[in-house]
Amino acid sequence: MIGRLAPPWDRLLLDARLATLRDDLGAYGAIEDGALAWKDGLIAFAGPARELPGEPAALAARVESAGHRWITPGLVDCHTHLVFGGDRAQEFERRLQGASYEQIAREGGGILSSVRATRAADEQALLAASLPRARALLADGVTTLEIKSGYGLDFETERRMLRVARRVGETLGITVRTTCLAAHALPPEFAGRPDDYIAATIEWLPRLQQEGLVDAVDAFCEGIGFTPAQTRRLFEAATALGLPVKLHADQLSDLGGAALVAGFSGLSADHIEWTGEDAVRAMAAAGTVAVLLPGAFHVLRETKLPPIDALRANAVPMAVATDLNPGTAPLQSLRLAMSLACTHFRLTPEEALRGATHHGALALGLHDRGRLVPGQRADFVQWRIGHPAELAYWLGGELVHAVHVAGRRVQ
Repeated sequence: MIGRLAPPWDRLLLDARLATLRDDLGAYGAIEDGALAWKDGLIAFAGPARELPGEPAALAARVESAGHRWITPGLVDCHTHLVFGGDRAQEFERRLQGASYEQIAREGGGILSSVRATRAADEQALLAASLPRARALLADGVTTLEIKSGYGLDFETERRMLRVARRVGETLGITVRTTCLAAHALPPEFAGRPDDYIAATIEWLPRLQQEGLVDAVDAFCEGIGFTPAQTRRLFEAATALGLPVKLHADQLSDLGGAALVAGFSGLSADHIEWTGEDAVRAMAAAGTVAVLLPGAFHVLRETKLPPIDALRANAVPMAVATDLNPGTAPLQSLRLAMSLACTHFRLTPEEALRGATHHGALALGLHDRGRLVPGQRADFVQWRIGHPAELAYWLGGELVHAVHVAGRRVQ
């Protein structure tokens, strides 16, 4: 029994159906007749209503019914390129007419097209362009979001992108983790000098870190990007600064990117369509999360599947993210990414939900969210659904009833 002097919970939801994602409760960690309570932004109770330690009215300052709605952890989109100028709809048309992604990139399109538009946009214009995309994700249940730079490829524009990413989080009241992806492509002014460009990006990192603009470092390790040796140099510099690393790895070919980032105990290896089993085992040993990006796979009409069976066999956590970007994944719905992961990669709806919550959080180095358990942040979504599988089943539609971040309603 809670005594009179015990501080009440801030709020208690009854008549809730909880998808806690606890491993000890069966599918989805489901609790049908549940209750959810929070105090000071943290979950204080998430379990069967019958196990509440007293009368509801005595436990919380405010008690409400959840109307038997399903509640899940807030969604985590752990890989986006959300801040950019312009769009690349015409390249989408060209690919449908037969041009390849690599061909367009080598002709000065692709990433460099977005670089030109992003460099031309000031900070306010970038924020105005980016907020609707972030709001679309929030309306879809996303409470934590990663945003990469990488469309500046010079210090000032990379910094501007990262500042805008921070402002997105402040404006919407959600968590935004920022990743420096300056090693995304070779800018025109460094044509033929990729090693010199990597040296320049290494010089930028301490300045960006001192301004509080970078949470992690990423690179595009690929034939049309940067070599494993160049990536290693960047990662060594990032690690020396105490910055965690992640990698666009093995998307178009197997250059050993997943094994490389695992060797640095990296947070995640992303894309990984061409990753082999030895690299999967290295990821498992290092605790590196596999980030699956079915949106790019879908848009590029790829056929080489990520090594899903090997990831399962080696118990590598599989995250699912939108990869929201102007070229290969103009995808503004994490739920649709979950559905695509089920359809293309044969994930189960439960794996997709875990991938867009708990495992997505792990891919960002966040261990305080992604499940409905006491002590975690009270980031959660109430849904208008009859079963959690519907989150991956419906292609679109407005399923969100309410979104809370640290116990505060934001949607």
